Amino acid sequence: MKRLFFILITLSSIGAAAFAQDTLPAVPHYSYRLDSTSIMLGDQTVLAVEKTPIYPSLDDLSNNDIVAVRQWMDTANGTLYTSLTSFEEGEHWLHIGDDSVLITVNDVPGVDTTNANIRDIANIMSQPYTFGEIARVVVYLWILCAVVAAAVLLYLRIKRKKPLIGTTQQPQLPPDTRALQRLEQLRQQQLWQHGKTKEYYTELTDTVRVYLEEACNIQSTEMTTDQTLDAFQTSPACSTESENQLRQILQSADMVKFAKSQPQPYQHDLALGQATDFIKATWLVLAPKPETPDTEKPAS
Repeated sequence: MKRLFFILITLSSIGAAAFAQDTLPAVPHYSYRLDSTSIMLGDQTVLAVEKTPIYPSLDDLSNNDIVAVRQWMDTANGTLYTSLTSFEEGEHWLHIGDDSVLITVNDVPGVDTTNANIRDIANIMSQPYTFGEIARVVVYLWILCAVVAAAVLLYLRIKRKKPLIGTTQQPQLPPDTRALQRLEQLRQQQLWQHGKTKEYYTELTDTVRVYLEEACNIQSTEMTTDQTLDAFQTSPACSTESENQLRQILQSADMVKFAKSQPQPYQHDLALGQATDFIKATWLVLAPKPETPDTEKPAS
């Protein structure tokens, strides 16, 4: 009985051990190579783990003494490379799966100052300036002067309200020429022929009023019809005929613009003709006379 009991105990122990071995995770075995097992403090050594189903991670390789910096995979041969370093002097164990490797970390050798020939820092050596350096400074000074001059010129032109780029201005046409050109453009537009009678008379009177401002210095665009007629009576160009023409032009336009009058077709052309005759007649009086040189009297 004792022998049978001993056999049962032995078999149960073997089964329990086998069961425990099956349930506990297996520690992987890696095929690896290490560049160096002796490094200087802060230097790195590279661990190469060859092709295997499971690779060690950075956390698996790092501990309190060894630091796994980074990993990269060589897909051509299935090798995982890991950079390892340490900032603690001494001997440290690196655990790689079921294996361990001893890595020696050496301190940086110090400088022996007991017998060293220590000297002061040498003075800065002076070198003569080269032609290129002098030329570069001169060019920079010229550029600076040009920029300052351009800025001053720009400021003065803006202050004086002058254009930044000077342009040649064409001589301005006389008031009568500009007014007659606007009347010709009005005739070609054919506004009243297209039912725009009000716009036609507005443009017509605006042309006459602008002409009075430029030729007679009468601010007609800011006056009523009666005020314009009163002011025109003081003009040297005023005559009975020209005053009647101006009155007919302005009053006819007022009837169209404010009383919604509808003149006959011939009256539209008549108003345009009156405006043309008014401008031509008054400009004959207002046009500046050419200066004639004084003739010398014959000596007696």
